[in-house]
Amino acid sequence: MRKKNPAPTMKDVALEAGGALGTVSKVINGLPVGESYRLRVEDAIQKLDYHVNSYARGLKANKTYTVALLIPNTSNPFFAKLVHHINTSLIKRNYRMLLCTTDYDSRMEQEYLKIAKQNKVDGIIGLTYNPDLHPDETIPFVSIDRPMGTHIPCVASDNFAGGQMAVEKLADLGCKNVAFLRVGSSLDSEPNKRKAGFENGCLVRGMSFSEKILQDDEPLSEFEDFLKEHLSNGKLEFDGLFCVTDYIAYEVIKILRKMNLRVPEDVQIIGFDGVRAFGDGDYFCSTIVQPAQDIAEMCVELLLQENMSTKPPLVCLPVSYAYGGTTREPQEGENRK
Repeated sequence: MRKKNPAPTMKDVALEAGGALGTVSKVINGLPVGESYRLRVEDAIQKLDYHVNSYARGLKANKTYTVALLIPNTSNPFFAKLVHHINTSLIKRNYRMLLCTTDYDSRMEQEYLKIAKQNKVDGIIGLTYNPDLHPDETIPFVSIDRPMGTHIPCVASDNFAGGQMAVEKLADLGCKNVAFLRVGSSLDSEPNKRKAGFENGCLVRGMSFSEKILQDDEPLSEFEDFLKEHLSNGKLEFDGLFCVTDYIAYEVIKILRKMNLRVPEDVQIIGFDGVRAFGDGDYFCSTIVQPAQDIAEMCVELLLQENMSTKPPLVCLPVSYAYGGTTREPQEGENRK
């Protein structure tokens, strides 16, 4: 029987690429090297059909190269986008993702932390809603949207600036009397700042505004009742609405159509998140776009840093505005981002 050729090693890759073993290790681990070196190493890896022995690598480094992601669900398009980008970011660094969908269940969130520890993950990224969640201090943890203490980094969009941006855009498009519509719990989180940004933007612009805020267990039909209270002779008192998420904007548009009101002719609407049809199609509505890819990259980068004590407690990333057909078509001379 003919002997099988042994599997290529990292040393074989280094010889093929004509570089140092350390350079090959950096490329494999996603660390920065010169572009020409990286291309040579990647070509050598492909030519030799080299595969990382994750088990041996993990034993040597005392790592599993696995990261757990706690997220409410993947049916929400924004959450799904985060999952995609976090997974992509981890794959680039030769890490695997353990996906834990919690369905907003506090007990499940805590249970998943136990499962993550049992699987000896190297770290956890969590978008959680459990005020009593207690991450294991021995496992690095990065939070999305929710500050959990100075020892746990939090990554979020600049929600305050996003609220201001929504008002400024509505004002620039001629709106005079606007309303803010929100569903959310009292849990302290960065998205709560969208309301503060909205209020500040209205005060700066001298605009009249109202707010309708529902708790998580209240039905969205409450928004219909609120809007009907501000309807007179078939005309809505508000000419602009800022909805705290694109999902709420989508539901409110359906309510307005039931009321025989046109969007954006009768009332203009801006949401928040940046949700697109089929992932890369048109935006569902005019929206404040969260930088999902940048959030994912920052979470992974912070999580995999060696020294947790040097990490910032909060990183806010810039948002942008996208036209999606629920505000007036931008006119010549206006910035269309």
